Amino acid sequence: MSQISLVYDTLKQCLRERRFTYKQLAETLSVSEASVKRNFSLQAFSLDKLEQICECLDLSLSDLFNLSQKQQEKISQLSEQQEMELLANPKLLLAAVCVRDGWRFSELIEYYDIDEVEGIKLMTTLDRLKLIELLPNNHYKLLIAQDFRWIPGGPLEKFMEKEVMVKFMDPKKNETWMFRFYLRGRYSKSSISIIQRRLEQLRQEAAKLSSEDNDLPIEERQHVGLLMAMRPWEPSLFENMKRN
Repeated sequence: MSQISLVYDTLKQCLRERRFTYKQLAETLSVSEASVKRNFSLQAFSLDKLEQICECLDLSLSDLFNLSQKQQEKISQLSEQQEMELLANPKLLLAAVCVRDGWRFSELIEYYDIDEVEGIKLMTTLDRLKLIELLPNNHYKLLIAQDFRWIPGGPLEKFMEKEVMVKFMDPKKNETWMFRFYLRGRYSKSSISIIQRRLEQLRQEAAKLSSEDNDLPIEERQHVGLLMAMRPWEPSLFENMKRN
C-alpha cells in the first residue's frame, strides 16, 4: 500500500473511531457530502483541507502521519498457533470476525447468544492474541491490518475450504444470488497478470467499503459473502474428451 493511501485509510479510521460522519465533515468544511466522498475516493484533499480535517479530530498533520506509520505495523497475518486457537472455539472465531467488521461489544452480545461475562472473556482472549487492544468499557482498538489474510494452506484456509466455500456455493432454499458469473477461457501470461491485478484492486476496494460502513448500525448493514477465485482449470467433462 502506498504512503498516501495509508494516510487516507488512517484518516478514515480516525473518523470512525470518533463517530465523525462524512456528513458532519462536509458541514465543517462547508462543502457537499458528495464532495467529501469523492475526495476520499480520489485521495485528492489539499494539505489545507487535510489540516482542517485533522483539527476536527484534535490532531495535527504530524499526528496523522505518525498514526499512519503505526497503522502500517498492524498484523497482516496470524501465526499458525493463533489460527488454531481461533478454530478451537467457534464463539472466539465469531468474535474475531465481528471485531474485524467493526462491531461494538454491545452489538455482539445483543445479536448473538453471548452474555456479557462470556463476551468479556472472548474480548480478553482476542486482546491476548494481539488481534485487538482492549480498552475501558469494552471498547477496543483493532490491531488487524486492512489487507489481513490467513496463512496459505494454513488452518483457517483449510477450514474455509471445507466449512465455508462448499456451503457458500450451495445456497439454502429461498436464498438468492446477488451476482453469479462463471468465466473461462485460454489466456496469455500477460492477460492473466492483468486479471489478477484487477481482482486484487476489487478485493482492496471491497475491504475499504466494508471498513467505511463499520460506523453504521448493525441493522443498516447486511452480511454478504464475496468469493473470488482463479486457477488453471478445465471441467472434467471436457478433460475426459482429450486424446491420449
